[in-house]
Amino acid sequence: MDIIVNLIVYLVVFGLIWWLVGMLPLPAPVAQIVRVLFIILLIIIILSAFGVLPGGYLPSIRL
Repeated sequence: MDIIVNLIVYLVVFGLIWWLVGMLPLPAPVAQIVRVLFIILLIIIILSAFGVLPGGYLPSIRL
């Protein structure tokens, strides 16, 4: 259950950051690079939440 709560919190924060960065007036090549980096970060967050990748750099959220 703790894994699911952590994953939900990380995805909500990730979505808010994605939305805020998406509102920035970035040139097209920079926006493409930022979009690819965000997708890679999303994959890493999901894989580390389920233990596929070691996620020592993602702190565990205690509620």
